[in-house]
Order: sequence, then structure tokens, then C-alpha cells
Amino acid sequence: MRIDHATSPPSLTAVPEAARQPRVVVALHEGFYGAESGTGFSNRAFLTALARLLPTGRLSVITPHVPETAGAHDQRWAGEVRQMLRQAAAEVITIPKVNAPSDSVRGSVQLCDLAGEAAMRIAARASRCLLVGLDIPFLGLAPYTSPTMDLLLVPRSTTALTRPKDVSRVRWERDALRAATLRGARVGAISSHMRGHLVVNYAVPRSSIVDLPNGLIHEEMVKPAMALPLPFKARAGFLLAMGRAVPTKGFEDLLEALRLLKERGVPVPHLLLAAVTSEEHKHPSSYQQDLAAHIRAHDLDATLITRFTPAIRAWLHSPALRAVIVPSREEPFGRIPLEAFAAGAGPVVATTAGGLAQTVIDGETGFTAAPQDPRSLASALQRALTVLPRERDRLRSAGAALVRSRHDYEASVGSVMDRIAPWALARSATAEGRAR
Repeated sequence: MRIDHATSPPSLTAVPEAARQPRVVVALHEGFYGAESGTGFSNRAFLTALARLLPTGRLSVITPHVPETAGAHDQRWAGEVRQMLRQAAAEVITIPKVNAPSDSVRGSVQLCDLAGEAAMRIAARASRCLLVGLDIPFLGLAPYTSPTMDLLLVPRSTTALTRPKDVSRVRWERDALRAATLRGARVGAISSHMRGHLVVNYAVPRSSIVDLPNGLIHEEMVKPAMALPLPFKARAGFLLAMGRAVPTKGFEDLLEALRLLKERGVPVPHLLLAAVTSEEHKHPSSYQQDLAAHIRAHDLDATLITRFTPAIRAWLHSPALRAVIVPSREEPFGRIPLEAFAAGAGPVVATTAGGLAQTVIDGETGFTAAPQDPRSLASALQRALTVLPRERDRLRSAGAALVRSRHDYEASVGSVMDRIAPWALARSATAEGRAR
């Protein structure tokens, strides 16, 4: 249903007290209709975990409407999400898409207004309500909380990390987090790097932060049913790097590292570089054009993929894959190494930027390089390409063990829910039994 945000929320007397049940309301901007980045995958995994953990009928989802004709609407993806939520008897509320960009202050304020009013309607007919705002656009939900509502905000990145010169946006995020924590909200830290960043750069009180380490759910640890055919040049062996086409992903550093290896005469497999934007972008971005120019100027053996599809990740399961490269300059967490570990791919070569240092440990789960340092990246990649088969198998096994032991996302979500909202998980009339 589409929310008419001009309508006032119902009064508390609209629903008889005996008929009210606890509710968990999740507001998300990406991940319901599709994914343009790791955020979409993580948000979908969060919804899936909650749908399994909560008693049937207690989950509500609020998301901006995306028409089927839009490039951001992946029909297969959206159908799978709807089916998963139907099985959980979840309520889905679509709010109008805002005109301003979601990563602008105006766009985020509009999204929070719409989602907040929708959440108030739901809370008015619940005995108690947990409102979850997934990622930056929903950091400003605090004004819409009531005495019967708890608030959890989960920033998967911040503008201070991605666009530090956008002072007004950074200020809005800082003010929104301050307003939330003053009202007793909790802030989920997706990595130890993000925990420190939120404390130091956003002045979030340590006591307000709960650890919610990012990870994978079961479905993401198995081989996908569908895969795109490999480009012909990649079939004899290839490297894979993928992510949003933005400078913080460090793809130009990777291309420079390949140029250095070529200059040294080091044989390097074909590179599949998925530096992507959504289908809504009809032409390559200036950053993608720069990457293509770099490939041409140095005659690098690489294929640049500019449009996103979730099927790209199936290449992690290809027997022709020689290494996975994550050359990020900044990374709040970094999901790709976990996906590679779960797929048995590798070795993984990554910089030590941000959260990547938690998962890719040099000589243990992969090979590392300094961020924004093509020479260091070239050396790490050369080590990965010359590693002995026995050593490669050891790295892969260690990576798979890391995912299972520390990055089971359903377990992480369940642990946080047990801590901040045990009443939502309780199947009996009293939540205390579950809390014990």
C-alpha cells in the first residue's frame, strides 16, 4: 500500500489493548526491490534474518516505491523478497519516492518524514514497537519515536567517509545521531572500524553503540542458481574486482598495479572489473570513463563492466577465478571478502582500509596492501598469483572458517535483538521468559 503522509496516525484507542502485539518496523531505502551496492545485499540479509527470528506477523517493512519500469527494480530480486516476507506474514508499506536524491540532506529529511509517519501508525496499534532505520537516509527518525517505541539505527557508511567535503550532510548526520541517542536510541556498529569512527567522528556515546557485525546468511553461502556467462577472454583464467563506480573503491589503484606488473613482465590473468552504476544511468559516469581510458592507454588485459546485476557475484564460484581483489581506499566493512570466502574463491587480495583489516589478514585469509598504494597492491597481487596450491587451499579454508565462526549474520541480528528487544522475540505473552 502507498502511504498518504498527510493522514494523521490513528489514536491509541483505535486498537483494543488485548489485540495489540509487539512489532518490529524496518525502514530501508535499498534492498527491497534490488541492490546497487553491498548495502542492498546487507539490508536484504537483515530482513531475511528478522523474518526468521520473529514470531509470524510481527515484522513491518517500510520502503520507497520503485516502479517495475525503473532500472533499480530487479523483478526477480523483488519477487524473492516479497515471497520471503509473505511467508513471515510481514506487513509491507511503500511510501512515495522523494524527488531529492536520497544522499542529500533534503532527500533524507523527506524520507524520514514519510517513513516516520508510517511507523507512528504501526506503533499506535502495537503493544510495543522497535523501529529500525537501515543506513544513512534513515538516521533522522528520532523525532518520530514515542514512549512505546525503541529505535535502532544502522549506518552502513557515513558521508564523513565517502564525501568528507560535504559539510552540511556530515552535520545533518551528526545532529541526527545526537538527537537519537539523547532519546535512548541504539546505534549498530557493523565493524570495529565503524564503531571507532562513530565514536570519534560523530561523537556517538560508546554506551549507545551495539555491535552488529555484518555477515552472510545461509543463502549467500551457497552457489547461486543463475550465473552470467563469462566473457570469452576470462575463460582461461581471470581476476575479479567489483563494486560501485566511485573513487573510494580504489579501482584506478588496481589498474595502476596491473600496469606496474605488466611493466615488470609478470603474467597476469584477464581482469573482470565490475565498476558499476545502476541501470538508471544511461551513460557511463565520468569515473567509469576514466577507468576505461586507463585500460586503453596502457593496453591492459581487462574488461570493464559498467552496469550492475546481482548475477555478477556468481562468478565467485567459477573454477577459472584466480584471485579476488578489493582495492578500496575506504571501507566501513567490506562484504566481498566474506562472499569470496563462502564461495571457496581466492586468494583474496585486499587493502587494509577500514573494516577490510578485520577479515583479510595477511598470510592467514589472504594478502594485503596499503590503501591507495598501487606498488603495494601490485606486490600483494603477485604473491597471490604465485602462491602454491597447498597454501591457496589453506587460505581458502581459513576464510571459510572465519565466515562460519564470526560472520553468521542471522546470529548477529539475533544477538542484538536479544539484547535490545527481547520482547519482540518472545512467543509467549511475557517477554521475560525469552530474556532469561
